[in-house]
Amino acid sequence: MASMASEALPYELTGRRNQKARTRSALVAAARELLSHGTTPTVEEAAEAAAVSRTTAYRYFPNQRALVAAAYPEVDQDSLLPDDPPDDPVQRLDLLLAATNRIVRDWEMQLRAALRLSLEPGAEPTGPVLRRGRVIGWLADALEPLAATHPDVDRDRLAVAIRAATGIEAFVWLVDVARYPREEALELMRWNGRAILRAALDDGGP
Repeated sequence: MASMASEALPYELTGRRNQKARTRSALVAAARELLSHGTTPTVEEAAEAAAVSRTTAYRYFPNQRALVAAAYPEVDQDSLLPDDPPDDPVQRLDLLLAATNRIVRDWEMQLRAALRLSLEPGAEPTGPVLRRGRVIGWLADALEPLAATHPDVDRDRLAVAIRAATGIEAFVWLVDVARYPREEALELMRWNGRAILRAALDDGGP
């Protein structure tokens, strides 16, 4: 029974865990470095950059999607607001959008790679590469005061509407198609979020 249980564990969690954790971290760091230069790395390319054998690398990441998912930025927080946030939902949203804009700015290439892989034929659009629901949770936190002040507003739909106008997808369109400079694109996304919220406060939508 013990051997069967160990076989079900991920490779890096079985034996010599510290060394395996270092190897995994080296592969992820190599992938992030390659992504920062505009390359969506294969497992082989990350292995070469990390000075790890290909056979070993595949024990950690069986394919490119798994590697990019591991290199995807993780912010394991329920809220991105400061410790003593304001009560005004517009101010709260603006603080959140400033924080998510920093994530887009700092992790643009990793986010682009995750988006690109999610659009491949047969890929699940909301699969693990795009880490479902994280930003929606942050938006729900920012919009929480509306429960008391504007109970008629559907906060879930509002969060989705704001996310659609402010995420990496919107950023890519603004930069690549509309040809906006990156900082202007980020500021426009921030404006989009505030405008959607104000419209909802005015007419009870979406």
